[in-house]
Amino acid sequence: MIFALLSANFIMVLALLFKIGSLPPVIPLFYSRSPGEFQLADWWLILLLPILMNGLFVVNTILSRKFFSEDEFIPIFLYYFKFFIIISFTLIYLKIIFLIS
Repeated sequence: MIFALLSANFIMVLALLFKIGSLPPVIPLFYSRSPGEFQLADWWLILLLPILMNGLFVVNTILSRKFFSEDEFIPIFLYYFKFFIIISFTLIYLKIIFLIS
């Protein structure tokens, strides 16, 4: 699972390095807000997505090992949830990066 996380981080860094020159100064990042200027944020706030992904991965791993090590179902569920977090955050990040530049 750590290989998937490192691969996702590597893909995100490559995408950012590839598109950094063509990024606009503001990007649509906060889709939960009403349309217009409220959705816009500075371009560097896109880095919140990898930070949140890595943070959720670490918290999920700690909770799985500390509280649910003897259970059978919950560690398997959390394993697939970690995989879902990695895939979804990476795809959202790439979609935003490649759509705006």
